[in-house]
Amino acid sequence: MSKRRTTSCRKAVATAAVAVPLTFAVAAGAFAAPPDGAGDGRSAHAAAGAQGHTEVEGRLKPILERGKLEFRDLNANGKIDVYEDWRRPTAQRVEDLLARMNVDEKTAMMLISTFNADRSKAEVTDGGQRHFIVRDDPEPGDLATRNNEFQELGEASRLGIPVVMTSNPRNHVNLNRTFGHAEAGGQLSTWPNELGLAAARDPEMVEDFAETAANEWRAAGMHKLYGYMADLLTEPRWTRTDGTFGEDPEVVSDYISAIITGFQGEELSESSVAQTTKHFAGGGPRVEGTDPHHEWGSTNEYPTEGSLYDYHLPPFEAAVEAGTSSIMPYYAKPVNEPSADQLPEHLWYSADQQFEEVAFAYNEPMLQGLLRDELGFEGYVNSDTGIISDRIWGVEDLTEPERYAKAIDAGTNLFSGGSDPAPLREAVDAGLVTEDGLDESLTYTLTEMFELGLFDDPYVDPEHAQQTGDDPASQAKADEAHRKSVVLLRNDERDGTPTLPVTDSQAEDVQLYLEVFQEDEEESAAATAGLAESIRLADPSITIVDDPAEATHAYLWVIPSLSWGEDDTAGDPPSIVLRKDQDTGIDHERILALQEQVETTILGVNFTNPWLVDEIEPGADAVLATFNTTPDAVVDVIRGRYDPTGQLPFTVPADVEAVDRNASDLPGYAEDFDYAYSDAAGNEWGLDFGLSYQD
Repeated sequence: MSKRRTTSCRKAVATAAVAVPLTFAVAAGAFAAPPDGAGDGRSAHAAAGAQGHTEVEGRLKPILERGKLEFRDLNANGKIDVYEDWRRPTAQRVEDLLARMNVDEKTAMMLISTFNADRSKAEVTDGGQRHFIVRDDPEPGDLATRNNEFQELGEASRLGIPVVMTSNPRNHVNLNRTFGHAEAGGQLSTWPNELGLAAARDPEMVEDFAETAANEWRAAGMHKLYGYMADLLTEPRWTRTDGTFGEDPEVVSDYISAIITGFQGEELSESSVAQTTKHFAGGGPRVEGTDPHHEWGSTNEYPTEGSLYDYHLPPFEAAVEAGTSSIMPYYAKPVNEPSADQLPEHLWYSADQQFEEVAFAYNEPMLQGLLRDELGFEGYVNSDTGIISDRIWGVEDLTEPERYAKAIDAGTNLFSGGSDPAPLREAVDAGLVTEDGLDESLTYTLTEMFELGLFDDPYVDPEHAQQTGDDPASQAKADEAHRKSVVLLRNDERDGTPTLPVTDSQAEDVQLYLEVFQEDEEESAAATAGLAESIRLADPSITIVDDPAEATHAYLWVIPSLSWGEDDTAGDPPSIVLRKDQDTGIDHERILALQEQVETTILGVNFTNPWLVDEIEPGADAVLATFNTTPDAVVDVIRGRYDPTGQLPFTVPADVEAVDRNASDLPGYAEDFDYAYSDAAGNEWGLDFGLSYQD
């Protein structure tokens, strides 16, 4: 079995102290000209303003004019205070604003809660919160309108602090709606899922995707993204596999760098979408695929010596080098047993324990020692959702105020999922958290807000947002990505002629039968009808038949989802076996019967995990891997309008035994046994495998 070269950051980690924001001793209050050199370190937005103008908009507070220059009077005191002066360096503006905020305002701004229109209005106006996670999927124009409503609420407050709208990725169709995703997707330009982008093997395309998506997000009033996942896929049963860029640390590192550069630019500005790269220190080592959303999946175990540095840290090192604005730790806690040696001695928690066995958001040796001191991270740490009241692995015996204190001491700066700042305020009152400790965290998040231009103009144009989201040029780029993502896994010949592509001369004689296989019969029927309509529109030359007895060809598209044991609350691991009796809903008997009945069958498998397809693969004449791919892209590949170039972003396991034997902290290509599946034609479905019509 071939071994791939691994990327290791063990010998090349940068050592840097925590960056201390530059501050200036400037009196708050009356307008003053910026000091000499004030342009150093300012955003592009402020630099543009210094040339004689800036775009500022106030709807509820006055606009103050100084010659041709305009400034928002956010606290309505008739003066241009330092934090209102877009000519000032960001560090000065942050310091001035912090000096004006009271403790209640500061504790409220340490939380980022899930958006709920009615509740969130009260959280802004009465509670002082400014960070929200948007999980629904309105049209871009509606998002923009709602953003403006909340920006007005922020502007109306005592200090006029704007609102930050955050979301998980929303430019991909999410068929399974697993943890962390936007509810639907498809209102903006719609691309293949992350695995599909990885299959395309094109970092430049991914950076273009990120620039395109950032333009759509900012037009709609979205400012911060919970993503993308730098986690390496090392356990094929993991429920969040489809949010990764696969199992190759080099590919994942290249893609994470491209994503951050595309969304943020070289530095944060009013056109950026700030990135929260997740989940440090890598969520991939999932024992049996279980996830730390559940107590039985709460540990990160590293049974292979050196696996943390060799495989899981390189993508985060790439994220740090690319300047990601923030990093999200995972819920899991690293454990000493059965982990092999991973950390250099100077990072050990104690003389006899390399890991402190608490969740990463509470873990000072991992956040301060490894992330900041060793990797040189200078941004802020944003917790995963609900770490104070739920998923409190390793800190179950602490009270909520004590958990806040431990997490802040460890280096967590923004807390996701909470809507009540009272326990944090209690921690301050009890002396567990100091106001200086709050200021240190808020310096990071306020810096991000200023650099994003939100204090100068947080409002957006709903009509422009809708036009941007509907731009056909953006979708054309996404359509090309869909075509690039398709992987040709098998292409048998008959009488010297390959099954694919179906040429123009052959198309006239093709009678095509279609069927989609999902876990629900009604969903399968609806998807089949939709697929048929899409193919009719994409290629009217092909005749689609409803009866397989009339068909010369069949395209059978299998769209599995993870199956669980009878009681997943008991910790039964997920399964990637496509068996109907495990409630995956894939009717094997039907697939096998159609493969026997129809002369030429093309099997499409939608890989949100590396499914075990050994029962249904051999009977097909050609096999395609899709990744939430559009039917149009599949038609283009089948008809030969696009020569498939996609490559598997992971290794498909040979069988259940291979899955059970896999080391949960190693990618499939690095396993020390014959791990990869070999298909009926003898092709090994390992990382990077993919055929083309030129092969």
